[in-house]
Amino acid sequence: MKISFPLAIFCYNRPYHLQQTVESLLKNPEAGQVEVHFFSDAAKTEKDEAAVAAVRDYLKSLSGFGYIHIHEAEENQGLSSSIISGVGKLLESAPGIIVLEDDMACQPFFLQYMIEGLERYANDVQVASIHAYTYPIEDLPESFFLKGADCWGWATWPRAWNCFEENGALLLDNLKGQKALRRFNYEGSYPYQRMLERQIKGENQSWAVRWYASALLQGMLTLYPGKSLIRNLGNDNSGTHSQLTDIYEPLLAESKPNFPLQIEESEAAYKAFVRFFKKSRRKAILEKLGFKWLF
Repeated sequence: MKISFPLAIFCYNRPYHLQQTVESLLKNPEAGQVEVHFFSDAAKTEKDEAAVAAVRDYLKSLSGFGYIHIHEAEENQGLSSSIISGVGKLLESAPGIIVLEDDMACQPFFLQYMIEGLERYANDVQVASIHAYTYPIEDLPESFFLKGADCWGWATWPRAWNCFEENGALLLDNLKGQKALRRFNYEGSYPYQRMLERQIKGENQSWAVRWYASALLQGMLTLYPGKSLIRNLGNDNSGTHSQLTDIYEPLLAESKPNFPLQIEESEAAYKAFVRFFKKSRRKAILEKLGFKWLF
């Protein structure tokens, strides 16, 4: 039976990473019933053309999913534009969507968790999305809600995506107007405001910081697992927007987590995220200074 929620995978020039992502998905029992849309961006420069071609050749060789659709961009769009347009297009007709990038290896119960979450919270207007990744933090709840939205393996519905605001300047003004900047920055532990300001200036094209701000301003929640259902393979300095680090190497879940009993933000999880961000920023600074031996 075909599953009603499509899976969108956004890819560019990393065939090896994409292969690992696909192979991990095919270990999910639901893969054979899922409609998968691969969004393949075009090469930005000549040096990327061979790798992009390799990605597209690999996609054309695939089987194992219920349905496979390959969308090949004729001109380079960049990840941000690709995701905004691709997700928006699919949600014009789908009741919900699961979204991955080409560097996310999934646990064998990833699809089950995402599908069940989409079904369970479809009509709960305070829930913006389901998220699959969680930072490597010990002793989090089995699953929990936090305000805002996130970007490493996620799922959402048309009603929530309709709240997405592309205009970063408007988002920043509204965050200031609602006196929400401290919450937006996790008590100053993570520089989301600076990220948004750089997006406004055109110094980055982050769709994710705008998705987070959009959901936060609406007071909407995202569901997280206590331990991660995916592992981001892109922190090996291979991607356009990645860098070499092990800070975000997750604690992987060994079974599908249960859902929370209540739909409300977890104060304990929020405080744990703040502590993690403070610790990871300190570690990142020391790594850049050459003090990796301290860890």
